[in-house]
Amino acid sequence: MTNDPQRNEVPADSQIDMFSYFPANVYIVKRPDFLDIARVVCAEAVDAVKANGQVLDEIYPVHMTGQLFDDPRLASFCQFIGETTWEILRSQGYNMTLFNTYFQEMWCQEHFKHSAMEQHVHGYGCQIVGFYFVEVPDNSSHVVLHDPKPGKVQANLPETDFSQPTPASNMINFRPEAGTLMFMNSWLPHSFTRHAAENPLSFIHFNLSVRDAPQGAAAPAAEVI
Repeated sequence: MTNDPQRNEVPADSQIDMFSYFPANVYIVKRPDFLDIARVVCAEAVDAVKANGQVLDEIYPVHMTGQLFDDPRLASFCQFIGETTWEILRSQGYNMTLFNTYFQEMWCQEHFKHSAMEQHVHGYGCQIVGFYFVEVPDNSSHVVLHDPKPGKVQANLPETDFSQPTPASNMINFRPEAGTLMFMNSWLPHSFTRHAAENPLSFIHFNLSVRDAPQGAAAPAAEVI
């Protein structure tokens, strides 16, 4: 309160409207129907890189396979990811009538005990990135999403409760589940915590971009190549 007669006090019943701009959205969908074929394809791909001499690094013990998006056994899986990516971008306000989506990369990673993934983003025209979790043992790595606004991170104040996601949070943890797909914009920094389980964590990691849709197309849609 103030004794200054020139100051106009805010009425006690004032309505404060909140507007949320520049969000960082995460999209999660459970698709266990893809698990059986994903496990077969991932196991074969991991066996292939082992046969070619890929060994586990002492610091980051992980097997990374070659590209999987052209495997015909994953055609339905890839189509769902491509179409979902197109719809996510459309729902965010992008004029997707001009574009089709396509895979830049899609591979399997098998992380062993103490493995991790450092914070990073995906550039080179990538628009949407994501994961499909194939094998998730107890004490598995968590996905960590980091605040993409460096100015906010620099000026942040102490949080009241780190366990609750709020506008004050600098990072958010997700506990993965087998059969779950996660999508996010490529500019959202992400990482994985250290893997604590004896059995490996396995997931498919995918990066998608867009390119011009054919002119005159009646209904542009996801393109899987």
